[in-house]
Amino acid sequence: MRDFPPTVTAWTPGSGPLDEPDTRSPSRHLLWLLGRQADLVVIGCLCSLAWMLPTALTPWVLGRAIDEGILPRDTGQIALWSGVLLLVTLIGAGSGVFYHTVVVRSWLVAAYGQTRLVTHKAAALGHVLPRRAPTGEVLSVNGGDGEQFGHFVEIVSRTVGNLVAYLVVAAIVLQISVPLGLVVLLVAPLLVLLSSVLLRPLTAAQTRERSRDSELTSLATDIVAGLRILRGIGGERIFGDNYAGQSQRVRRAGVQAGGWAAFVEAVGVLLSGLFVVALMAMGVEQVRQGGPRIGELVTFLGYALFLVQPIRVVFESFQQITRSVVSARKTIGVLGTPDPWPQPEPRPTTDLLLLAAGDLVDDASGLRVRAGRLTMVVSAVPDDSAALADRLGRYLPAGDTLPDDESDDEASGRTARRAQLARDRARRELAARDRARAGGSWGVTLGGVDLADLPLEQTRQLILVSDTAAHVFAGTLQEAVDPHGRLTREEAEAALHAAAAEDVYDILPGGWQGVLDERGRGLSGGQRQRLVLTRALSARAPVLVLVEPTSAVDAHTEARIADRLPAHRRGRTTVVMTASPLLLHHADEVAYLVDGRVAATGTHDQLVATHAGYRSTVLRGDDDGPDDIPPAPHDLHPEEVRT
Repeated sequence: MRDFPPTVTAWTPGSGPLDEPDTRSPSRHLLWLLGRQADLVVIGCLCSLAWMLPTALTPWVLGRAIDEGILPRDTGQIALWSGVLLLVTLIGAGSGVFYHTVVVRSWLVAAYGQTRLVTHKAAALGHVLPRRAPTGEVLSVNGGDGEQFGHFVEIVSRTVGNLVAYLVVAAIVLQISVPLGLVVLLVAPLLVLLSSVLLRPLTAAQTRERSRDSELTSLATDIVAGLRILRGIGGERIFGDNYAGQSQRVRRAGVQAGGWAAFVEAVGVLLSGLFVVALMAMGVEQVRQGGPRIGELVTFLGYALFLVQPIRVVFESFQQITRSVVSARKTIGVLGTPDPWPQPEPRPTTDLLLLAAGDLVDDASGLRVRAGRLTMVVSAVPDDSAALADRLGRYLPAGDTLPDDESDDEASGRTARRAQLARDRARRELAARDRARAGGSWGVTLGGVDLADLPLEQTRQLILVSDTAAHVFAGTLQEAVDPHGRLTREEAEAALHAAAAEDVYDILPGGWQGVLDERGRGLSGGQRQRLVLTRALSARAPVLVLVEPTSAVDAHTEARIADRLPAHRRGRTTVVMTASPLLLHHADEVAYLVDGRVAATGTHDQLVATHAGYRSTVLRGDDDGPDDIPPAPHDLHPEEVRT
């Protein structure tokens, strides 16, 4: 048995069939989940059976003790059956303890195995995954759905044990009375089938609750990520009210789903109770007519009470399976996201070095970046330069994502099921568009080779894109700057110096081992941006693309970065998307974009002197030049800036 989930090798070439999740349907995914830990499931079923059978045999032992020992006053038989009863009790107690241990272990395998699967998928797809699923949905699948799968594995093993015990009881009752045995075998399944009609509205209610909870998680993630900015612009109340409204929608959906679950449970208790009453009435009537003996009657009445447990477990399993199907439907939407990138044959390392020494050319814009030079790109429309950076790094275009979940309120006129089908269709359409984009020629060449002819992993080795959306993770400063542990102290300090981020080192107790909070909460916006720039420079990528690397720093700090960056990247190809005159003064070449196409190239001074559009974009209509632009307080802590 395993104490922790097995190592996940899903989506790895050559992995086995059980390593890759079955995402064809929710039911197939649940079956795959059981097969993934078949050994624990089998052991859990055997332990459940060993736990339930002693309970099922107890009324029979008592009946035999009465008929063969107590009524005839045979002390030997009384002692024999008392010993059997003690043995049965000890076996039941011991197996119950062991069953609990196995169930907890299988629950951990299912729950934390889900976390590993989602983490692996997120790492494998990178920027593709957020295009197919909202952040809140990924987080919910990673957390809450793993817990549901743990409960699913547990209820399967418990249901198997109860069903086998139910069949054993039916066989014993058939020996006592054939009519009563037939009632046990036929009526109980009929009651379960009759109650199953309630599962459809329960499924719809739980699906609605699950979707709204994902929306709430996405909203909370956005609020937390932008909380400091919201404080600066006074937007806390607006977003707080939005969160409160969405949380009330989740509460109403949860109450509705809970109501249906309680109703199904109540029906199960009612039907099982009526079943027990009917069995007891029939048993008493059989005894009155001279049927079973006294001990057999005691056995029968004990089983009448015992059968409540298996029936209720079956009802509980139906509810848990319903919840698991809802979770599986969301899970396969994340784990079933296809990788759109083709996998050409990897190139030898020597070929990659030759490619890195060549020019970087983008056909769509006409941009040519000379090898080993510092090239800067200016555009009056920031989205154009951002789109160019995506193409250079071989990223799918931003903004083409799934639409938000449609409201499933009564006013919308759509059921949760229809909304889910529409979302699945939109996901398939987006996947088809991504495959079409990624499968053909990319239109960007490095050293004369189209990036589509390289495996994506090798493209990432050659070209690094660092944009304004990059995050700082919790951990030490050393881990933030050099996450792979490849740099010497001198190299790390050189990158820190080039990004003018020495003050980050100074304010952290412990220096390189100083601890950063999640998302770098203790740093100002400018400090976080310079730390991200330090991380990008530390990677020493052959081709580095920086998108607005100084947008959150003050003019003095920006001037230091502009002065140090060229020396640090000397001999390596570097592209910077910026409109900052302080940076542009240090560029080897500047390309000016108009409507996404290169309209002019040259040095900064040449373009200022000869191109009115460039001069207007960079100097913002000020012909006196960049020296007259006052420094902006962007490098202050957000709490120190109020608008």
